[in-house]
Amino acid sequence: MTDRVCVGAIAGSFGVRGEVRLKSFCAEPEAIGDYAPLFTEDGSRSFTARISRPVKGGFAVRLSGVATKEQADALKGTRLFADRAALPELADDEYYHADLIGMEVLDTGGRSLGHVHAVHDHGAGDLLEIHGPGLKSTVLLPFTNAAVPTVDLGARRIIADPPEGLFSDD
Repeated sequence: MTDRVCVGAIAGSFGVRGEVRLKSFCAEPEAIGDYAPLFTEDGSRSFTARISRPVKGGFAVRLSGVATKEQADALKGTRLFADRAALPELADDEYYHADLIGMEVLDTGGRSLGHVHAVHDHGAGDLLEIHGPGLKSTVLLPFTNAAVPTVDLGARRIIADPPEGLFSDD
């Protein structure tokens, strides 16, 4: 597990006074400013964030140290991270996507299916993107209690009971 978790991304500037359009990845999107300071991925910069108003696709946000449209434009694509300690405690059956990435995925018989490469949320529930040496292509495993009955953060492994035929040699 990492000390910081990605909580948002800057989609570009908003207006001409240095505000940015910020996409929040938080369960409560408007809470992103509560987790400040927010850091760039390499940790070289940090910001406080004050939400001005909701806008299409996120929020118009004033970041500390960003005063011009040009400075805001330069941050486009920047992912923002918060210290894990600043984030709320999760329920037993909830996980930060960052904690799942890289975990080994085993079937209920102990056979390795691969590793979690990414976690996707397209609105109907999370999907684990599994890559592995025995896979002909990427597999998207539904992240449901039925398909993923066990997540062991300490051992960094996931036990999966995938739908029949999802992995090529089932």
